[in-house]
Amino acid sequence: MEEKTIKHYSCKHKILLVGEGDFSFSLCLAKAFGSASNMVATSLDSKGELIMNYYSRDLDNLLELEKLGCTILHNVDAHTMNKHPSLGDQLFDRIVFNFPHAGFLYREHDSVQIELHRQVVRGFMKSSREMVSEGGEIHVTHKTSHSFCAWKIEEIAVEVGLCLTKEVPFYKWDYQGYSNKKGSGSNCNDTFPVGQCSTFIFIKHHPSSCLLQEKTENYCLQTQDLVSS
Repeated sequence: MEEKTIKHYSCKHKILLVGEGDFSFSLCLAKAFGSASNMVATSLDSKGELIMNYYSRDLDNLLELEKLGCTILHNVDAHTMNKHPSLGDQLFDRIVFNFPHAGFLYREHDSVQIELHRQVVRGFMKSSREMVSEGGEIHVTHKTSHSFCAWKIEEIAVEVGLCLTKEVPFYKWDYQGYSNKKGSGSNCNDTFPVGQCSTFIFIKHHPSSCLLQEKTENYCLQTQDLVSS
């Protein structure tokens, strides 16, 4: 089979997409590959809730994905997906969660809201660690401006036994047809400006490959040099 790629993803990867909004990101990958037989796309919402939240476009995206061979699962919680009956015994080369969010309960910069967001990311990472194949990657696309940088997702990764190997700027125009959604509240079907954001690429902890550890070690060495001088 001829390898077809789009950015970090290949038709030869077994890909799990988590927390899909209107499934337009999944469909973008599937169209680039010409098939979605290597993909499992999931949503936290039920199918009925998706159609109610995103109107007919979501149903169109689902139908097109199904025609391309995608496995679609609803009511999948990112925290417990490793125990899901259709997912628990599978391993994936790429596990992807774009713009994780806990919902609009408080103002974005409130410490309580930030901690809720961190809990979402932590649960996803713990579950993903059990589902990523040897040499596979876990991708989180996330805003890097204030107050989103306060989530400190690199530190969460270290807590659960993952390490950051790469941070790549994310540009929505690289994914034709992708429409990011708020996904919560009365305006859940609205898009939002992604602004400054990156795709953070994590693997199971291997100290020699850990970018955060490398940054920390370099900082410690620089500090020691300053003290000794």
